[in-house]
Amino acid sequence: MNRIDRSLTPLSRLWHKVLQQVLPAVSPLGLGVVSSTGAMDAAQWRELEFLSGAICQACGAPVPQSLDPQNLCLSCESRPPKVARTRSALVYSDLSKRLILSFKHGGRADSIEVFANWMAHAAPDLLQPPGILVPVPLHLFRRMQRKFNQSALLSNALASRCNLTHEPLVLVRRRHTPSQAQKSGKGRARNVSGAFLVPDKYLSLIKGQRIVLIDDVRTSGATLDACAASLLASGAAQIDAITLARVVKR
Repeated sequence: MNRIDRSLTPLSRLWHKVLQQVLPAVSPLGLGVVSSTGAMDAAQWRELEFLSGAICQACGAPVPQSLDPQNLCLSCESRPPKVARTRSALVYSDLSKRLILSFKHGGRADSIEVFANWMAHAAPDLLQPPGILVPVPLHLFRRMQRKFNQSALLSNALASRCNLTHEPLVLVRRRHTPSQAQKSGKGRARNVSGAFLVPDKYLSLIKGQRIVLIDDVRTSGATLDACAASLLASGAAQIDAITLARVVKR
């Protein structure tokens, strides 16, 4: 299974590149033909909301422009997250939700390079070496249902773009947790507490290293914190995170 997991990502990327050469590009939000892979019509593009401006230096949430650039948001000041720095490319809105659901449930991985570019622009400081990119893992049951781990695809694309190491097997989800949807912040934290594990054979690899977690969406930060807790307990020096989108409280 490990050998298969390692080979799926490069094979799928090669397949998509072949298809791009022989088939017209199709919008990631439908079946309309567009100018290039990942492109959307002008109205959809204007509706897509990229995170910009002042952010909390820890969780990456938007903060008032008047806040000192080195300050944290009230939530992180009162309870510092285990993830030192989180950065996200998009605000999780109705449109970006459709984009991401089409990707991870509809199998629309043809825009993976575009997504990776957005994430790289959102977190250039986090993608400087040294660092190891580690995707948030799926449990085997969910991995079998979905056919691929969307976070691993994003991690692999980012690693290729930024010339960093991508290690998809460093972290495993040892417990099949229910969906986080509809759960409160505390409920999400309880749901994923202790759900992640670093296999013994990877302990020497991560010892003293900075790990950059990669995921599709940050909601409450509970999953990223649970992953970080396991990695820190296993000897990692610092945990950062990059997600394609994040929920923003208005």
